[in-house]
Amino acid sequence: MNYLTEKAKKLTPYVAGLQPRDPGWIKLNTNENPYPPSPKVTEALANADFNSLRLYPDGDSGGLSGAIAKTFGVGKENVFCGNSSDEVLALAYQAFLSGKDNVLTPDISYGFYPVWNEMYDVSAKILPLDDNYAINADDYRDGNGVIFANPNAPTGMALTLAEIERITRNNPNGAVIIDEAYMDFAQVENAVSLTKKYENLLIARTFSKSHSLAGLRVGFAVGSKALIGGLQRMKDAFNSYPLDMLAQIGAKAAILDVEYWNMTRNKIIATRNKTTEELRKLGYTVLDSHANFLFMRAENAKKFYEHLAANKVLVRYWDKPRINGFLRVTVGTDAEMEGFLQCVKRF
Repeated sequence: MNYLTEKAKKLTPYVAGLQPRDPGWIKLNTNENPYPPSPKVTEALANADFNSLRLYPDGDSGGLSGAIAKTFGVGKENVFCGNSSDEVLALAYQAFLSGKDNVLTPDISYGFYPVWNEMYDVSAKILPLDDNYAINADDYRDGNGVIFANPNAPTGMALTLAEIERITRNNPNGAVIIDEAYMDFAQVENAVSLTKKYENLLIARTFSKSHSLAGLRVGFAVGSKALIGGLQRMKDAFNSYPLDMLAQIGAKAAILDVEYWNMTRNKIIATRNKTTEELRKLGYTVLDSHANFLFMRAENAKKFYEHLAANKVLVRYWDKPRINGFLRVTVGTDAEMEGFLQCVKRF
């Protein structure tokens, strides 16, 4: 007997990147940070009071929220913490977009958005990227909500702060949700400052990328009291203790170690730029990336993906319109990217 509801039957689930279990892979498919977390994270977790694990964690993640607020120059009441940015975004869908029509979103962006559109009965207006795979800010106006990633995924292209402000200003009747998962690797300014000016702007962030904490699953949002209150309302109707004690401790230590964060992200940016240059010398088209990955055009992209996988180099390929001629390649260490380039040359 099939016990699924009709809605569950109709959902097309998000497909995450492969996580190989056997050793020897150059794993460049899920945009994880190639460097370990800050040593201060290890120290903070080692010194945690494990007797406290018998108690529920701080439901508002007070210590972590305070550290995030200090880092971004906002009030603690303007920060919401959740169990990964995916959970934060899903709660935002429930609070601000569920059941609405004319919600503006790109045809190519984070693969979870179409899933949530189905799950939360959102009638999205799909706006195509331009011929250069960039979001056209002027397309986004008069919506009942807006959601996209900046830098965008899987393209790595980014809008400027002025363009984000124009989109926010042109959509006053709905929440404008900007997913800044990759912003710490960008050469454009983040949009957190605009949340002080526009009540309808919500910025979602993650510790998985630039802070090397994908395994702890920590995300957060910055926005007006009205939007943060909406997220808290949905959280308390679903899971009032979303972020565990150790995750809060580890994430707080990570965000306070600015020196280590800056060192590792700069290494990734340098490797990204070097790899882009090498690929272009080999004749490949690579979009200008503001993220910790590259989006490269390749003839016979599916065969290229299979060639890399056969040589234990794992990247991401989607057999979908407009992007089935591309591969997305996470930026690894210099040694990993050299191994990737040698495999590219053999194709």
